[in-house]
Amino acid sequence: MRKQFLFIFSAFIVAYTSQAQTRTTRIGYIDMEYILENVSDYKEAKSQLELKAQKWKQEIEAKKLDINILKDGLKAERALLTKELIDERETEIKFLENEMLDYQQKQFGAEGNLIHQKAALAKPIQDQVFTAVQDIAEAKSYDFVFDKSSDLTMLFSNKKFDISDQVIRVLNRADKREQLTKKQLKDQEAKEKVENAIDENPAMQDRQKALDEKRTAREKLIEDRRLEQEAKKKEYDDRRKAIAAEREAKKNGTVSEPAKADATKTDATAKPADATAKPAATGTEATTTDPAVDKAAERQKLYEQRKKELEDRRKKILEEREAAKKAKEAEPQKANTTNN
Repeated sequence: MRKQFLFIFSAFIVAYTSQAQTRTTRIGYIDMEYILENVSDYKEAKSQLELKAQKWKQEIEAKKLDINILKDGLKAERALLTKELIDERETEIKFLENEMLDYQQKQFGAEGNLIHQKAALAKPIQDQVFTAVQDIAEAKSYDFVFDKSSDLTMLFSNKKFDISDQVIRVLNRADKREQLTKKQLKDQEAKEKVENAIDENPAMQDRQKALDEKRTAREKLIEDRRLEQEAKKKEYDDRRKAIAAEREAKKNGTVSEPAKADATKTDATAKPADATAKPAATGTEATTTDPAVDKAAERQKLYEQRKKELEDRRKKILEEREAAKKAKEAEPQKANTTNN
């Protein structure tokens, strides 16, 4: 079969040799297995067939288990049975084994149900593929279109001659057209024109690929920024809630003891005139102290401390000057006493 196909292929090549001098021969190929795996109807039907095949396998395994149980029982009771009973059980086991093998061959053999149902499953899709290939070949002036998954041995195939994705798009378009409205159908036709132009022009295909990559990168960047903004917003909301909870706690008097003591100390430093106020009032004032008042009290405390340091320093300088003056006045008296 392969030799005959190669002979026919060689004859076609020879026939087109004369025409190749006047125009370029266009050759394309498809991968039928790849196309079938990317058609939704075929994938769904194939999944159902696989479930059915799994059920057949389970039935075969159950038959094998029953046969093994009979074999083990015969082996254990052989010494107690007569020759007639042994022959009868062996005949029964043999019959069940043959029945199991026939069932296995019927489901999974070369002419079994699995092979036939796979062929029946693929045939409608293959017919659609052949129709789509013919339409593409006529529309784009292809001279030859081969099937990579067939008996033809392709030692090398350039990816740019692969029209499998075009065939898949044609099949998917046919399915979508049945469910589209007039406006959607118009938009779909415009999209198909763009796709056909891309398929026809490799340079446009590369440009479209670059645009798609840029769009994907831009969408990823936008998504990253959105996530970052959401994280910042969440952090801000958490901080705002924490501040509000702290203020509410201070207002209700449920602030911790160290914080209450610090507030009382700050309030006493900031407002000395209120020292004679009642203890209850002092506690309330300390509890309702604002962060701004705390800062003002802290600045007042630093100012008082700085003022005290300057006063001490001035006193020390005056004392040193006074001591130096007294020492200087004592020197002439000491000299007179020595002369006398």
